[in-house]
Amino acid sequence: MDVSFIRQLYIPVQPAVKSYGTVSYQEFLPHQQLQPYIYCYWQLKTNQKLNQPFTYRIVADGCIDIFFELNQPQENFVMGFCKKYTEFDLAEEFDYVGVRFLPSMFPQLFNVDASSISNKAVELKEVVPQVAAFIQSHLGANLDMNKVISLLNEFFLDLLSTANFQNDARFYNAIALIMKNYGVVDMTEIDTGLSHRQLRRLFNFYIGDSMKTFSKVVRFQNILRAKPSTQSLQQNKLFFDSGFFDQSHFIKDFKHFYGVTPSKAFGR
Repeated sequence: MDVSFIRQLYIPVQPAVKSYGTVSYQEFLPHQQLQPYIYCYWQLKTNQKLNQPFTYRIVADGCIDIFFELNQPQENFVMGFCKKYTEFDLAEEFDYVGVRFLPSMFPQLFNVDASSISNKAVELKEVVPQVAAFIQSHLGANLDMNKVISLLNEFFLDLLSTANFQNDARFYNAIALIMKNYGVVDMTEIDTGLSHRQLRRLFNFYIGDSMKTFSKVVRFQNILRAKPSTQSLQQNKLFFDSGFFDQSHFIKDFKHFYGVTPSKAFGR
C-alpha cells in the first residue's frame, strides 16, 4: 500500500521557540524519495551563549524522533511516541539535530516495536545500533547543516533500498480514517476487517500506543494547525468543532498534550 497519504494528510507541528532570537529552531525537507517516511530533519541551537540553562518543551505529535548534539554525536537518542508533552533541560549552549519520522515509519524501517520506546528517550545504540554508529562516525561539529542533511539523505536512502515494509492495508486504512476525520472518530465504528485485538496489536507495534490515544494526538495536532484566536477560544467554537462536549475537557486535554492552557498557547 502506498503510504505517502500520511504526509499529505498529517503535518506534525512543534511550536516555534520563543526566546527573542537567542535560540532558533528550523525544519528541513529530506530527499524527495524519503519524504513519505521522514517528515523533516530539524535543528535546535543557541545563537549565542545563554545566561542560564534552557528548558525546551516538546508537544505530543504522534512521531518518533532520532536526535543528537552535533558537538557530541556519540551521544545519540531516539524519542518514542509520547502521549503528553515532554520537557528537556538543556545547557547554556547546544546544537541539536533530529530526524522526525512520520507515524509508523520508524518501526517499519527498523522493525522495532514502537511501544518499547514510548514516552521516553532511549540511547539509540540500544535500539538501532547501526544508525547510532553512523551518526557517531560521520557527523560532528565541523559540519554545516547542508552537509549533515546530505549525509543523512545518503544514509537513509541506502537503508530504504533494503527495508522490508509490512504494509497492511487494513492498518493503514484505519490511520487514514483517523487523519481524514482530524482525530474525531468513534472507535467502535472503525471497521477495517481486523479484530479490535489485532488492530490494538498493530497500533502498539507501529505507533507506540492505542488507536484511541493516537486519535487524541491527531485531534490535538489539528487544533495546533488551526492557530485559533483568543476570540474563537472564548466563543467556545473550537472545542465543539474538535469533538469536545465542554470547555473544561478541551482545556484539560490540550494542557496534557501541550503543557499550558490554550489561552496561554494562543494568546495574542
